[in-house]
Amino acid sequence: MKRHGHNAPLRKAKGKDADTSQCQRGLVVSTHGRHVIVEDEQGQRLICHPRGKKSEAVVGDRVLWQPTLEGSGEGLIVQVEERRNLLYRQDEWRSKSFAANLDQMLVWIAVEPVFSEAQLTRALLAARYADIPVTIVLNKVDLPGADTARQRLAPYVAMGYPVVEMSLKVDTDAAKAQVMPLLQGKASLVLGPSGAGKSTLINTLLPNARAEVGEISQALNSGRHTTTTSLWYWLDDSHESAVIDSPGFQEFGLHHIAPTELAKWMPDIAAHIADCRFYNCTHRQEPGCAVQAAAERGEISAMRLSLYTGLFDELSEQRW
Repeated sequence: MKRHGHNAPLRKAKGKDADTSQCQRGLVVSTHGRHVIVEDEQGQRLICHPRGKKSEAVVGDRVLWQPTLEGSGEGLIVQVEERRNLLYRQDEWRSKSFAANLDQMLVWIAVEPVFSEAQLTRALLAARYADIPVTIVLNKVDLPGADTARQRLAPYVAMGYPVVEMSLKVDTDAAKAQVMPLLQGKASLVLGPSGAGKSTLINTLLPNARAEVGEISQALNSGRHTTTTSLWYWLDDSHESAVIDSPGFQEFGLHHIAPTELAKWMPDIAAHIADCRFYNCTHRQEPGCAVQAAAERGEISAMRLSLYTGLFDELSEQRW
């Protein structure tokens, strides 16, 4: 089931009225402001520009494009094809897209730095809302805080989220053997905070990846090599498996989700909402609330209920 949600930028094909008879198909592999890097069907990458003032394309989009001037090596995006899904975050004023047409998301966290459960919950909510399956990867399990991290992840395991543990730097070969089958035949977005080991993962799987990105940055005269946009990397010559590296984030707004819809996207809370006395229960202070009762029985963790309440308040605030 695909959801379009509140203000969701999950668009049907853009530019449907345009003449696409002279167009070629392509894949958006990175975006740099109004510049978009498109990979053509032969695997060549070129700079493309949108037709209008603003680029609608995001990493993972399938597009129809045509060359601009003969021999310029650049192109014009004529149409963005309809998306299967889109992972994005929405604050009060604007939305920021991570990638489109994903098969799965790996939430990449570590024992150190200690991960934020609030950030984890927001990422899981956004993925569930977009109908994108998630695997949680806990890196650096060789460190002393591993047991504490496992305990904090226990509610997510109980909700049915797969959790994979590894020590990427300490035992690289074993970690690689664990992660490669997860990525096989899929387009996988890797999302997580700075310092959790995402860059180590990309460098381990694709030693030449950063050099490719450097070439693109140079071509755009940006000179910046930090990840400020998502980047698409193929893992194999047959172009069946891909990893999309995403920029680290501090905030993860969920303003595209209505507060009254929040509970159904949190599996541990959603499991009890049908038993509430009132159909429009907000699961905060109403009598006969099955969610509050489940929390008192220890079936919903105090942290998760607290995160739900905080998010409900945040999303209920009047926006001007």
